[in-house]
Amino acid sequence: MGQHETVATSLADTVREGIGAALAEVDADLARRYPGDPGTRQPVHTVYVPGDVFAADTLRSWGDQALAALDEHAPDAAALAAVLDIPDALAADVHDRVRAKLTREPIEDLRIDFEDGYGPRPDVEEDAAAARAAALVAAAYGGGTSRPEAGGGTAAPYMGIRMKCMEAAVRDRGIRTLDIFLTGLMEAGGLPDGLVLTLPKVTYAEQVTAMVRLLEAFEKARGLESGRIGFEIQIETTQSILGADGRATVARMIEAAEGRATSLHYGTFDYSASCGVSAAHQSLDHPAADHAKAVMQVAAAGTGVRLSDGSTNVLPVGPTKQVHDAWRLHHGLVRRSLARAYYQGWDMHPAHLPTRYAAVYAFYREGLEQAAARLTAYVAKAGGDVMDEPATAKALSGYLLRGLDCGAVDTTEVAHLTGLTRTDLDALAGRPTKTG
Repeated sequence: MGQHETVATSLADTVREGIGAALAEVDADLARRYPGDPGTRQPVHTVYVPGDVFAADTLRSWGDQALAALDEHAPDAAALAAVLDIPDALAADVHDRVRAKLTREPIEDLRIDFEDGYGPRPDVEEDAAAARAAALVAAAYGGGTSRPEAGGGTAAPYMGIRMKCMEAAVRDRGIRTLDIFLTGLMEAGGLPDGLVLTLPKVTYAEQVTAMVRLLEAFEKARGLESGRIGFEIQIETTQSILGADGRATVARMIEAAEGRATSLHYGTFDYSASCGVSAAHQSLDHPAADHAKAVMQVAAAGTGVRLSDGSTNVLPVGPTKQVHDAWRLHHGLVRRSLARAYYQGWDMHPAHLPTRYAAVYAFYREGLEQAAARLTAYVAKAGGDVMDEPATAKALSGYLLRGLDCGAVDTTEVAHLTGLTRTDLDALAGRPTKTG
């Protein structure tokens, strides 16, 4: 058939045009609701520190305590591998990378807590703590709006506060604390790029809308661009999963955020307790937790809203055997979350950091060569023993990008294995080329 020859069709152009017109509103709605990955770095964890405990040296102190725990209870690669069942071929590299991470950037995301971890205090006390938190965060960012460069563990790429919730009893206090904190940052030089805010104990989508209106008012009062301030929604009540009318509510909350929702964080203990789970069985791997997180995962898919798992309250403290038992539990839970596409979680104690990073690094390093080979074959259209589609290539690229972001793998080795640059990976993953 010649280049300019046409094939026979039966439908008039008006049919195609009519269908396009009929679906134009749907096309626009899909583009608005499901913009895809935001292209920014997602931290592997969040650390919560009470507002009265947070200090200028908190991050470095956590790193030092984590290193001390590693040195005492798993001083070399063989010891760490034996405790956590890390393959011998990976053990030395994982141990070295964990030590380097704890020295360079022990905490990726830090939340100064004014909710459960802080509790009710006299107004004058919480006012002072909120102002102090703003001053410390501003100082960590150098009094400017950029994220700090990694170095010495004195600042985290992401920092912010968890305010009290929008329930009537604590609403005014939460609003005031947020106002003091944001105002303090503005007075010190502006809102940093790494600013993160967390809205806890959400039960109704209207509470999310109220948070949006609050941030709109602050932006207007301070002359900021509309939409500048986003926030996380903490999923820790049964009403945030299933409403009184029997409808799933997470998607409604994402919609109510009007583009400001940055992530959904699962709250292990509040949610488990609200479901009637006894204290001894409140865990990330309880069936009630898996159901809630599955609902969260489907609701957030494609929206650009990230997901975070919760935490374990079993602390790695005491004699070595007790620490090793807690480490095995934490390591297994982190690995379980990663396999289920929850790439972030909470850590409650400095000694959780070694197993957080050991689990994350082993996860990305053990799959590096296979992911690189499959992605290389896909790009080269070379086939192989697995036939991957564009959606899988997107997932493979995302896997490599997350490994790069957290320090599990290096740019040079990914380039060597795939021949691809960071920009290439961003494009394959459907991310904007600008990274955060």
